[in-house]
Amino acid sequence: MPSLALRLLLRRFSLLLGLYLLLRLGFYAANHTVFQEASGGQVLWAFWHGFRFDISGLLLLNLPFMVLSLVPAFGRAWQRFLRGVYLVINSIGLALNIIDTEYFKFIGRRTSNELSTIGSDVQRQAVQLLGHYWYLLIPFIGLMVLLGYLYPMPSGQATAQLAFPTTRLRRFGLGALEVALVAFGVVLGIRGGLQLKPLRTGHAFVQQPAVLGHLALNSTFTFLKSLGYQTAEHKHYFTSPADLRRALAASHLPVQLIKRGAPPDNVVVLLLESFASEYTGIENGGKGYTPFFDSLATKGLFFREHYANGRRSIEALPAALAGLPSLMEGPFITSNYQTDELHGLGELLGRQGYTTSMFHGAQNGTMGFNTFAGIAGIQRYYGLEEYPGGAGSPDYDGHWGIFDEPYLQHFNQQLSKQKEPFFSTLFTLSSHEPFTVPAKYTGRFPAGDLPIHATIGYTDHALRQFFKAASRQPWYQHTLFILLADHTSQTSRPGYQNDLGNYKTPLLLFHPGRTLPAADVHRITQQADVPATVLDYLGFNADNQLLPFGYSVFDKDNSGRAIYLSGGSYFLVHRDFVTELTVDNKVLLFPYQTHFIPAEPLPHPDPRKVQQYGDELKACVQFFVNGLADNQLYK
Repeated sequence: MPSLALRLLLRRFSLLLGLYLLLRLGFYAANHTVFQEASGGQVLWAFWHGFRFDISGLLLLNLPFMVLSLVPAFGRAWQRFLRGVYLVINSIGLALNIIDTEYFKFIGRRTSNELSTIGSDVQRQAVQLLGHYWYLLIPFIGLMVLLGYLYPMPSGQATAQLAFPTTRLRRFGLGALEVALVAFGVVLGIRGGLQLKPLRTGHAFVQQPAVLGHLALNSTFTFLKSLGYQTAEHKHYFTSPADLRRALAASHLPVQLIKRGAPPDNVVVLLLESFASEYTGIENGGKGYTPFFDSLATKGLFFREHYANGRRSIEALPAALAGLPSLMEGPFITSNYQTDELHGLGELLGRQGYTTSMFHGAQNGTMGFNTFAGIAGIQRYYGLEEYPGGAGSPDYDGHWGIFDEPYLQHFNQQLSKQKEPFFSTLFTLSSHEPFTVPAKYTGRFPAGDLPIHATIGYTDHALRQFFKAASRQPWYQHTLFILLADHTSQTSRPGYQNDLGNYKTPLLLFHPGRTLPAADVHRITQQADVPATVLDYLGFNADNQLLPFGYSVFDKDNSGRAIYLSGGSYFLVHRDFVTELTVDNKVLLFPYQTHFIPAEPLPHPDPRKVQQYGDELKACVQFFVNGLADNQLYK
């Protein structure tokens, strides 16, 4: 039987869980209009889902109390001291959650470490804020009184029983066991379970509608998880919103290109791991490792001036699925901003009646892909756990997940079960370190100069087999396929060994059943163009929920652009020049060549171009940084 000390600890923690349930009810009541699109069942599921975040957040907050509760000192004075620690620590959590019932209405997300960065502002306006929001003191005081009143205290007679059994050996053994159990439970609770990645704020958004993630979260968890994270410093290149918008050179979706009846086309996005332009034959005079991709490119729209928005896989999904480039040092998926308002293709197409899904053959939770899928509004995520046999399957590569060929065949089978029209994304994984191919294919693909080359050949083979199998499915003829890479990888071609070459990846649009609209295949394109392109092609209105960084590739009113962050500088790629905005806000201009940027900028660039492109790049950066920091990307 657990000791009285352990039983008291469990009761005290349970009291906090009950209190946080009341806080969630209050948060829902104060902000219910935000969640009005959710059904009653979905709201109840968000409440149930929230217990996981409550446990984690409360354990983080109460670590000092948990440790002190296990100290073998059992007098009444010590118990009163413990109650004082309990009340002081948890008053912070109560205050954060109660404040957020109102603060959420302004920032559209749960509180993070911005409270630690605006502390001086809060101090200066304390009297004014208290005058406006005095009524928040009522629930705070009421809950504090309730917490103090219900706090389990041992009776005078029971105090003596708090000690472990009198035999020293038994006391030491049982005490050590209970301490170990508590430590294990605390670690497990804080990380949110035994899953691959510890619990993060973004995990709240795997349910649909994704906005319920704000209800499942609690402000204690989001605040504590954000401590130590460097908040983005606001940019002030433009003081006028009109000047900012003008310099941003945003493009609205043009009029619908194709008039077509129901049902609209399916859309399949194939994100290919490390599938850099350097490895393709079509971009390198036929000398490459991708014979199938090269042949497919001749049958579709292959864009020859395409660039990734980042250098990591985790940066590709926000760009390709939500039009959000990677213009900060850390990835969006694991940042404090992952709870910002964001409208991905899953959500936008889901509103049009699409079945939406994402497939990745790696362990569920890898790089937070399942989390971001939910944020982007994708209805169903399929990972290693959903693959027959999982990690025990003979198709498992022993490192990351399922080899590309069998997983693409699995993808084909699953697509055939989905209700049309569907939008689905697949992320391959075999062309990643340690660059292994199935044993039966050893020596089958050209080894090339780098370890990755053979695995690129294997992924290309897997694509060939996928399209061969898909071509026999009834949905194939009315499906738009978009093939692009997440980022570049190892390089051996001198022409790519420069900063611009490090972002050069292919983009291919292929439709087996119809001729695609005309487009300039030499326009500058980027991953962040995918959402606008898909919506434009399908003829859907984005309802002002499309970010202004990317263009549709069918937009004839501009020649496109690409933006990325490298070495602390921001870069903007146009067909004539590449513009760099340095860390000290200098604007440099380089002549553009496909996948090449010289080491030195132009010594005497055209001042008008410096002004035009410099302002455009500054506008993109300011819109991105301030929009994320203030949760106003769509304002």
